[in-house]
Amino acid sequence: MASKIVPARGMRDVLPAEKARREHALRVIREVYRSFGFDEIEAPALEELSRLESGQGGENEKMLFKVLRRGLDPDEALKPADAADLGLRFDLTVPLSRYVASNAAVLRTPAKLLQIGPVWRAERPQKGRYRQFVQCDIDVVGEPGAVAEVELVTATDTALRRLGLTGTTLRINDREVLTGLLTGCGFAEDAHGSVLITVDKADKIGLDGVMAELREKGFADGHVASLRSALDELLTITSLSDPAALAAALPDAVPAQAVQRLGEIGAALAVSAPELPVVFDVSLVRGMGYYTGPIFEMALAGSGSSIAGGGRYDRMVGRFSGRDLPACGFSIGFERIAEHVALETDASRAVALVHAADVPAGDLVRRQREMAAEGYRVALVKQAKRMQPLFDKLVEEGYGSVVRARVGDDGATVFTDPAPLGSSAG
Repeated sequence: MASKIVPARGMRDVLPAEKARREHALRVIREVYRSFGFDEIEAPALEELSRLESGQGGENEKMLFKVLRRGLDPDEALKPADAADLGLRFDLTVPLSRYVASNAAVLRTPAKLLQIGPVWRAERPQKGRYRQFVQCDIDVVGEPGAVAEVELVTATDTALRRLGLTGTTLRINDREVLTGLLTGCGFAEDAHGSVLITVDKADKIGLDGVMAELREKGFADGHVASLRSALDELLTITSLSDPAALAAALPDAVPAQAVQRLGEIGAALAVSAPELPVVFDVSLVRGMGYYTGPIFEMALAGSGSSIAGGGRYDRMVGRFSGRDLPACGFSIGFERIAEHVALETDASRAVALVHAADVPAGDLVRRQREMAAEGYRVALVKQAKRMQPLFDKLVEEGYGSVVRARVGDDGATVFTDPAPLGSSAG
């Protein structure tokens, strides 16, 4: 028996009904973000490999899809590292930073930019996780104050609520809090990256698992014990309403400005997005190495994972332009929300135009065009002996009405008025 024909591993086909739901969600997201003043841009899917392998993308850099250089001699012996010069983007933030550096002369400051498109990661596929997936990003570049974070979070919360996704919670932390905490516990600065990679697994392996892994990595028991003690205390602090209490629980190595900044963001969000619960979570890391300040993730009740995340990355643009620009972004994990979005359509305005085989094509398409101009969506459907299976499929796709076409006794084409599809499935 022939093997089943399926997409490449980690990729997937999108069927019409799902595509309609996805496009509806994207349309709502675009409308909301544009209403907040974000302008949509487009950057190439390919970037120079050196830009993607900068050490800023965290674990995602290990999952790059690399593209072979053109003009390679098939007989030339090359190491893989020498054979590729381009890579597919693994997120939208690195390309955005390069885009801003390339177009700084024509972008106003602060630049409020919207980017929607596919990204690629060569990770192990599993349920809900693909090698190609869509991200929806908004970024504010050139604004150093907390207004950037507050606007990003509020706009995203508004978009999700417009899609019917309520019951979200925002978790927030700050990279300076994390690095100051590690310094206060005795970890050397050059070890912070490795420690944070492990701490980032806390929601999967628990604090005991984090501490065991840190010991396996060879970190001193005293430093690990200090970190465990600090995390046990800090994880009981979830409110940002009292920054002084948070500051008192943190080591002196944590900059006071980081705690103050978190307090400002929390207070502002209580005004701009009062329905959104905001929770301080000292274990929140976010895996990207480019974050420099506040970081945040939004979770949907019952989803089991975050559906949006982002943070401040004030030194990314400077890697390309030589001049640092404050920047902050928030990204919706589109694949994680698409399955929760309901497509609300007026089925009565979606019509199946059922026609006999002898109805002239010109008459059919003229009527289709006329109805389309009146706001209908019209699918031409040829009459068959058994129409019920086809009608059932059309109902699944959102069609609710039927119009029938036949050739009359005088040779002219006759069209019925739209009728409910269910009552006409004969």
